Amino acid sequence: MKVTESTSLYDNLEQMEVLDLLQNINREDKKVPLAVEKVIPEICALVEEIVPRMEKGGRLIYIGAGTSGRLGVLDASECPPTYGVPFDMVLGLIAGGDRAIRKAVENAEDDPDQAWDDIMEHGFNANDSVIGIAASGTTPYVIGGVKSAREKGLLTGSITCNPDSPLSREVDHPIEAVVGPEFITGSTRMKAGTAQKLILNMISTTVMIKLGKVKGNKMVDMQLSNAKLVQRGTKMIMEATGLDEETANQLLLSEGSVRKATEYFYKNLN
Repeated sequence: MKVTESTSLYDNLEQMEVLDLLQNINREDKKVPLAVEKVIPEICALVEEIVPRMEKGGRLIYIGAGTSGRLGVLDASECPPTYGVPFDMVLGLIAGGDRAIRKAVENAEDDPDQAWDDIMEHGFNANDSVIGIAASGTTPYVIGGVKSAREKGLLTGSITCNPDSPLSREVDHPIEAVVGPEFITGSTRMKAGTAQKLILNMISTTVMIKLGKVKGNKMVDMQLSNAKLVQRGTKMIMEATGLDEETANQLLLSEGSVRKATEYFYKNLN
């Protein structure tokens, strides 16, 4: 049953006033976190297997096409600046390659062998975890990728918005956030995409916390890539150590991260 293709609960959209359109879209969006809440046990089971594998040097790999692929790339690309991890520790692979991030690549998602080839371009690690993202759960690129990964002994999961999809049947840990019909029939960039984004946030954030990349509630390993982040890091050091702003800033810049600066303070200056 393809819930993602179900007819919208609304019709004659072009005749609605702007306010009505916005309110109705918002009414549908409110259903998304409730659908995600229902699958937290499945998300938990997947994360609890990912963490020990990554502690042994494994990577977290997302594969998807279209909107689903772009969401995976987005989540993966945010991990290095947020948590200071290597760029290839969390990988987002999209059907059609990086050019598909901005522009659709015709028929890219129809090749069931390409995703594994894309994964192999980054090497093979027996501790890797592969999560296939596909709202419909029927995308050949994604299904083929997780199937190959599972055959090689990798941990596999999926994020879909249809129940009992072909993709779900090919993975160790299926996550099925069934959000119901889209406001515009079949436009899975909307509620389905929002659900996928929420789940990806939950997975990567929880994994990074369990890997020790957060202290208290602070991003102590974040990259100091702009003035705003340097200022934020300085404030974090001030709060942790009681140092004045100038000293905290100098310590941060000399040590290169909030974690190292704080550790240096308690080892040498406290």
